[in-house]
Formats: sequence, C-alpha cells, structure tokens
Amino acid sequence: MARILGINLKDDKRLDYSLTLLYGVGRSNVKQILASVNIKGEKKIKELSEDDLRKISSFIEKNVKVEGNLKEEIGGNIKRLREIGSFRGMRHSRGLPARGQRTKSNARTKRGKRKTVGALKKEDMAKIQQKTVPAK
Repeated sequence: MARILGINLKDDKRLDYSLTLLYGVGRSNVKQILASVNIKGEKKIKELSEDDLRKISSFIEKNVKVEGNLKEEIGGNIKRLREIGSFRGMRHSRGLPARGQRTKSNARTKRGKRKTVGALKKEDMAKIQQKTVPAK
C-alpha cells in the first residue's frame, strides 16, 4: 500500500481512481495532476516507483488544497457566514438546506427522522401531565 498525504492507496487499483480517495481531489483534478507530472492514469499503484509517488504528493501539496486544509477553509467559511448573520449562515446553524431546496416534503437528510405533530386524546394528555408533575 502506498501512502500519499496520510491516505493509504490500495496497490491493485488504478492511479486515476485512487487519487480521488483524497478529500478535495476529483476526476478533473486527477487529470490535471497526472498531466503535469507526466504519469499515465492507467498504471496500478503497485507499478509506481517511489520517485513517482514523491512527484505526485509534492505537486498536490503545492497546488491543490486537500484533506485538513480544505476542511479547515470550508469550516471557516461557514463560521463566517454564521457570524455575519447571513441567510445561508442561519440555515447552516439550524441544520437546514442552505441553497434554496424545498423543505415541506423533502430534506430528510438534513432535518432527520419525521416527528409527528398533532392532537392527543384527553386520556393520553392526562397521563403525560401526571408523569411530568412531581409528587409532593
């Protein structure tokens, strides 16, 4: 297994796929990276030399924000939006979609499991009130 920027890459996978396992590196970034270091993406990880791995990792460190640095920047951007009180910041703090999606019928991922809100029968309400009132 090869390690690039603290991420283990499996030996039997192709290079162009394996680099997408790094947070912040997608298919288009992989093409740019491999073109700039002159390595073919069809190669398997086990076929790469130490020099090739060093070239790739140094290029990524210099030119692409990945892993911790990228997560830190995104977190800082969200924190800034919250502090200035923008609409997007408020949506982030409330855990709701921030880009205009509808929430009446969808947005289950952000809102969580459904909670039924409605009227209770008188007997059920009385039982709940008895449990909440402390005994003297």
